[in-house]
Amino acid sequence: MEFQTQLFIDGEFVDAIQRATIEVLNPHDNSKLADVAEARADDIDRAVAAAWKAFPAWRATAAADRGRLLLKLADAIEAHTDELARIESLDTGHPIRDTRGLDVPRTAATFRYFGGMADKLQGSVVPVEQGFLNYVLREPVGVVGQIVPWNFPVMFTSWKMGPALAAGNCVILKPAELTPLSSLKIAELIREVGFPPGVVNIVPSIRKSPRSRSPDRPPPAARSCRHRRET
Repeated sequence: MEFQTQLFIDGEFVDAIQRATIEVLNPHDNSKLADVAEARADDIDRAVAAAWKAFPAWRATAAADRGRLLLKLADAIEAHTDELARIESLDTGHPIRDTRGLDVPRTAATFRYFGGMADKLQGSVVPVEQGFLNYVLREPVGVVGQIVPWNFPVMFTSWKMGPALAAGNCVILKPAELTPLSSLKIAELIREVGFPPGVVNIVPSIRKSPRSRSPDRPPPAARSCRHRRET
């Protein structure tokens, strides 16, 4: 089975700038499924730039039109149910009956829900003292960074992206390095149904320690305990 293995940035599938890759394994037998491009700092900067470039036009897009794209994405996911279910089962170890009967249908349902909600602008005016007017103005925040965990990646992709896109935000999504394959398949469908370039960017990456430590230097907790003993 073939998998999408490149980063999705500015509407295109591209290799990582440093050509780094992540080995993605089948949890059933630890066989290799694919080598997926690993986004590093330069790649993330490229994705952020693409998202901010796309944001003004996406924000100005009529809510109903944003909703129609989400509905088209839901239809595309349903049309690729078998393929997505197989990818999810291979990558996560979920039984195929669950990925085909629950995970993928719920993913489509979530995108469809927010596609229908996009132009349903509701709210309330909070009462204040006489002579004053208080109102709520709902606006997109801009570019949203999202992290998808490893255990239900295809469903979490819709939970994260659906509301953000419906509200007019652009998205940079990082799937877990253990299970990036279904999120990248969703990226293929996002391009297929016509989302503008830069609105969605998907960048698999590996979580790194925030700072390196010399092997002969004890961690802060150990230094703290030693200090307490000495005093």
